[in-house]
Amino acid sequence: MNYEIIHKLTPEQEELEKKKAELAELETELADKELNLATFQAELNAFEKEYMRIIGVRYTELDRIEAQIEEYIALLESTQDFKPSPELKRLYREVAKKIHPDLATDDESRRRRQCLMAEANIAYENGNLEKLKSILQDWKNSPESIKGEGISFELIRIIRQIAQSRERLKVIQLEIAALEQTDLFQLKTKVVESKKVGQNLLTDMADKLDKKIHSAMKKLEELKTKLG
Repeated sequence: MNYEIIHKLTPEQEELEKKKAELAELETELADKELNLATFQAELNAFEKEYMRIIGVRYTELDRIEAQIEEYIALLESTQDFKPSPELKRLYREVAKKIHPDLATDDESRRRRQCLMAEANIAYENGNLEKLKSILQDWKNSPESIKGEGISFELIRIIRQIAQSRERLKVIQLEIAALEQTDLFQLKTKVVESKKVGQNLLTDMADKLDKKIHSAMKKLEELKTKLG
């Protein structure tokens, strides 16, 4: 007589398998959404380059002035003394103690920790307490902060990964919605529509700007003649 040994999963093991399946579905959905966002951003960036090539060159003088303003502001800021508050120092120490790359156990974890520490360094230099608090809180809620082996620890890590994936899906949706509200996207939509009827909105805009520049230069020359 043959006897088959049936291994019955414990309730905790069953829950772990369910969560693994849920995470796999979420990761697939998240990958698709990330691709949609990246494509959307790439298309918008390509249009922006076209816009700058045709229209942006006509604002060279304005760019030069704004660049000088930025340089002046940067010069002023560079002369200011850096005086971190005790609370800023405390938060930075806590972040470094928990997230420092030297604490990583694998290459992926090290890269993530390095990125977070880079963000923390910028926040510290800028005196941004809220950013340091946010980095610390996100780390405490991350799967990586859970140490230990066994089903219970793995289950907690996966539950946190699921939560992170769901949160990222929400962020992607908000980022796409925000991009759709930008002036650049609205202009891109109008340009696409104009091309459907055989027009080129960017060229029309450039022509109008050229006429304004020509009129302004003519008026400037007339004033120079009167004053001369």
